[in-house]
Amino acid sequence: MMKVDTNNKIQIKNRLRDETINRQADCKENIIYKITVQNDEVPVLPEHKTVLESLEAANIETHSHCRDGFCGVCRVTLISGNIHYPNGEPLAYVGDDEILPCCCIASSDLSLEID
Repeated sequence: MMKVDTNNKIQIKNRLRDETINRQADCKENIIYKITVQNDEVPVLPEHKTVLESLEAANIETHSHCRDGFCGVCRVTLISGNIHYPNGEPLAYVGDDEILPCCCIASSDLSLEID
């Protein structure tokens, strides 16, 4: 009969648990903000250059065309939060409660309504 080293099993189990916790912490540290769309929460990560990229990375269906703020096809309703247009205000018309996710970045957590 083979003898089982319970100390070794416990060490392996603890190491796996610690690695999982560290991976989760690394993921949370990379999240800058979150975007809430209907009942979905979307992380905004440093590699996302625009709100649209964050939505697309989470497979949230959003219409888009020019990706530069010229056409307005990606227009969505901003329920709460703050955004910034790093390249200046878009050329397409944007209502008071609307944003163009193709050319803006989140400066806080956002809540959006997408038609």
